[in-house]
Amino acid sequence: MSREQKIAETFVELADTLVADFDVIDFLQQLTVRCRDIFAVADVAVLLGYPGPQLYSPAPCDPGPTLAAVLDLALGEGPACEAYRTASIISPGNLATAPASWGDFTAQAREAGYTYASAVPMRLREDTLGSMLLLRATDSPLPADDLVMAQAFADAATIGLLHARALKDTEAVNAQLHTALHSRITIEQAKGFLAAHRNTSLDDAFAAMRGHARSHRLLLTAVARHVVDTGDLPLPPAASPHRHPAEG
Repeated sequence: MSREQKIAETFVELADTLVADFDVIDFLQQLTVRCRDIFAVADVAVLLGYPGPQLYSPAPCDPGPTLAAVLDLALGEGPACEAYRTASIISPGNLATAPASWGDFTAQAREAGYTYASAVPMRLREDTLGSMLLLRATDSPLPADDLVMAQAFADAATIGLLHARALKDTEAVNAQLHTALHSRITIEQAKGFLAAHRNTSLDDAFAAMRGHARSHRLLLTAVARHVVDTGDLPLPPAASPHRHPAEG
């Protein structure tokens, strides 16, 4: 699939929120997966400041312990925090010459092997829901055109989330956002369990969970909880047994 096709497909996915089984966790996870692939960045994470006043991170792409430590600091300082606070793009910054105000975030990110960090706000007019952090581990920053496209993805995702709240069950979507952090932890655990059980990669394990959830119209978090409890994906719902006409 060409890069242009991937971009077009991503916009279609980000617009597909007006469905009965909309899953905000799956939606945000897929946003990070698509951005990591299309922009060739090392890691991507969504940080939300809604609902509630503080930023939290429900959807990094593949959160290992190293990335988790970086994200813990990104909630309070660094480009993602600035993008959320100012509702503006924070251009790719070389972490070797990052602002002093990024302090501990810069040190932790450089120790993790990242070289450049940028962020775009998740905004729609006066509403800013959070930001998206893009981390690069190369000797060059994220190209300016890619940063503009990342902002377009973040804008589309924000519109999708706000439409889902406005046109569907607002309380249900808000509840999913409230529980996003705990859901992320469950998904991380499930990926590890399933990868070990099937002797496969974490990315493949996540793809299997996501595909199973979509094909059987289940919430990704429900599939993840089943994996944590049992070590494998839930069985498909059994078909109703056919009753013989003579049976009473």
